[in-house]
Amino acid sequence: MQKIVRSVKVPNLNVGGWFDQEDFAGPWRIFAASETPDSRQYNYLVVGPWNHGGWGAGVGRTLKNLDFGSNTGEYFRENIQARWFAYWLKDKGPLKLPRIQLFETGSNEWKAYDQWPPRGVQERRLYLHASGEASFDPPVGAGDMSDSFVSDPRRPVPYRERPIPETYGGSAGWSTWHADDQRFAESRPDVAVWQTKPLEAGVTVAGDVIADLFASTSGTDADWIVKLIDVYPDSVPEDPPMGGYQLMIAADVLRGRFRNSFERPEPVTANEPVEYRIDLLSHDHMFRKGHRIMIQVQSTWFPIIDRNPQKFVPNIFEAAESDFQVATHRIFRSKAHPSAVILPVIH
Repeated sequence: MQKIVRSVKVPNLNVGGWFDQEDFAGPWRIFAASETPDSRQYNYLVVGPWNHGGWGAGVGRTLKNLDFGSNTGEYFRENIQARWFAYWLKDKGPLKLPRIQLFETGSNEWKAYDQWPPRGVQERRLYLHASGEASFDPPVGAGDMSDSFVSDPRRPVPYRERPIPETYGGSAGWSTWHADDQRFAESRPDVAVWQTKPLEAGVTVAGDVIADLFASTSGTDADWIVKLIDVYPDSVPEDPPMGGYQLMIAADVLRGRFRNSFERPEPVTANEPVEYRIDLLSHDHMFRKGHRIMIQVQSTWFPIIDRNPQKFVPNIFEAAESDFQVATHRIFRSKAHPSAVILPVIH
């Protein structure tokens, strides 16, 4: 539940990175809580193409294999941060900065907004279809069509390609895993995949992304992880390492037991379709012409998300080894149960 900050008179500069490996949600939640009539004039938000704290040092032009075309870190520190503090702390101005400045990945351009989500956004549902296809056309026809995969908590999907060193402690790869190529996961049998045809025109997403998933499990609990991915063309002559790259734009998880309440967990009825709405948070990204939009669904994401036994137990942290069971998960893509990712498309 969103808490509201009331009557704040202290200027607030919320800064985040699209590829924050630790706490992408924090700056957004604070900013949203401060968007009240009394506090709005003091409330600012900046999000760039950085990992955790990446705005504080370095030029900010690249992250792993990604090249953003400009020195975004230097731009932030010199043109936003320095001016913002000079105005509020030293009375040097005028400020003349937009309250919301976001680096739109894909187009690699800074965008300014006066509200979030921005004006002109229309919700479009990207539906799941047969043969791994995704499109903006809703499913038709009779029958409760679905795709399934088998999830084994003893052989979980890793959050990055193996071998994986220690997760924390400055180990190689931890700070940039949000920018990892997701092809390692696509090829696994316990990851379900859908993607569009190559886009005939760019699609810009600016706002809150929601996965609306209709799914069932043969167990009595399950985790649902949804990833929204930008798939590059097989050949990118100007940047060959990005050929076929699968860049994760948004991803998050909902544990089935908490589908109705975080305070009162409850089991899932086995083999019964249930609607799960998974908050993939806010994003500002252009899927360029010729790229594809991919959706990956899985039920383990280890060790970022602890293993779910897939059997309802009062406390997962006290689950016995015998509680961990293999389960068949089914994702529905029918007229009655139209699984989709809701995209805030800006025109």
